[in-house]
Amino acid sequence: MKILTPSEIKTLLPQWEIKENTIFKSFKFKNFTQAFAFMMQVAFIAEKLNHHPNWSNIYNTVEIILYTHDDGGVTDKDVEMAKAIEKL
Repeated sequence: MKILTPSEIKTLLPQWEIKENTIFKSFKFKNFTQAFAFMMQVAFIAEKLNHHPNWSNIYNTVEIILYTHDDGGVTDKDVEMAKAIEKL
């Protein structure tokens, strides 16, 4: 797959940060239960798309990093995943 340029990424995903050939976003929730429920929803999306995030969870905050490991950067697969996450 083609690696997207930073300007292409910003056009497609203006709400995500670009960090060293990845895209990043932090999501904050009211409590741990809501954060965990969000992670479960993302897990189902990841399985459906066969594209899995790097992520972490501390109490009410979930941080997600996306990039296509095999290609070494952000591709259309990451954009598709990020847009699906945004719909939650």
